[in-house]
Amino acid sequence: MTSFNWYRYSGSKDSNRDHHDATSQYSNPLFTSTADLQLRFLCPSDLDQVKDLCKEWFPIQYPEAWYRDITSDPRFYSLAAVYQSKLVGLLIAEVKQSNAINKEDKGILDGRMYSNCTVGYILSLGVCSSFRRQGVASLLLDSFLTHVTQSENQICKAIYLHVLTMNSAAIRFYEKHYFRLHSFLPYYYSVDGKCKDGFTYVLYINGGHPPWGLLYPFFKAKLIYSQIYSFKYLFSITSLH
Repeated sequence: MTSFNWYRYSGSKDSNRDHHDATSQYSNPLFTSTADLQLRFLCPSDLDQVKDLCKEWFPIQYPEAWYRDITSDPRFYSLAAVYQSKLVGLLIAEVKQSNAINKEDKGILDGRMYSNCTVGYILSLGVCSSFRRQGVASLLLDSFLTHVTQSENQICKAIYLHVLTMNSAAIRFYEKHYFRLHSFLPYYYSVDGKCKDGFTYVLYINGGHPPWGLLYPFFKAKLIYSQIYSFKYLFSITSLH
């Protein structure tokens, strides 16, 4: 897999290639809570700053077109956490038709039951190192979950993402937010020219669930948690304007 393959977000593997606790040049001596943050969507003027952060955070090289897309194309849910005019956290996601799920993730939903639904895909989530463990990533994720559980988005039945198997910090974060392991993806990533394994993680929302089968009863408790979680965000967090 070449570096360009990281960018393919239609017809091949999705463009997200990992979720990191990021390192950063920014310090936060006065930052005490997420109440000090502003959440806003990215715009074209953010392109250079986003590029610098992604180069620092992620072990891949995105092409220039990817940065233009996530800072200008409205099909992306590109959200920034801003502190004192600096971007300190980013969540890049998209909502797409379930039939656009790539081959390796087709088993997330039963195609016969959910042929006309949508799914959310989290491409990237990163936070500057000096802002980690203070709720910034959770705030960004909560905003996206609020968006996909609003009444007009009830056809969205699942949120999924990919993560390196060795990224234990990211895995703990998503499991804390009720995402559950769906599948193992051998040699899914190319990092520094070496193949690395990945996982697909899924959170079912708006009544969505895994395909029916022998294992489905064992998912019941987890599904109840995810539905309660969706209900919580639908009614407790205001949407962005």
